[in-house]
Amino acid sequence: MDEFEAQGDRLIAALRTVIRLSVRALAVLMTFVIVMGVIDVAYVLYTRLRTPPVFVLNISDILATFGAFMAVLIAIEIFVNIVLYLRTDVIHVKIVMATALMAIARKVIVLDMKELMYTDVLAVAAVVLAMSVGYWLISRQTPSESGNASDRGT
Repeated sequence: MDEFEAQGDRLIAALRTVIRLSVRALAVLMTFVIVMGVIDVAYVLYTRLRTPPVFVLNISDILATFGAFMAVLIAIEIFVNIVLYLRTDVIHVKIVMATALMAIARKVIVLDMKELMYTDVLAVAAVVLAMSVGYWLISRQTPSESGNASDRGT
């Protein structure tokens, strides 16, 4: 029985190594996505400022730019999640929920209210409320409770 457990431990150790390498690859890829996102935001802003009337942005340009900025910030938050996972081998629910709240905020910023039905607005409001209450509840925990064993990843 001891030999079987030792073989199982080696298998688990090998699988954990594969997962850690995969997470590191995700960190590298997310860095690439962030850099490309910044380049894209700069390019879009440059092209919109160059079109007549020059150096003037209308409200739709501003909202689209805000959405692009928020997308890059969300990518940065995901990168932070990846780095924290690599350091602690724990998924931090509070940070994941903060990232989700930022993604929801981005969606609210870029929503075109003219093309939405009232049920869509109610659904977005429900998601914002649910995530906000969830984040508030998580924030009320002590720091040692927010990274407990039930939050562990693979």
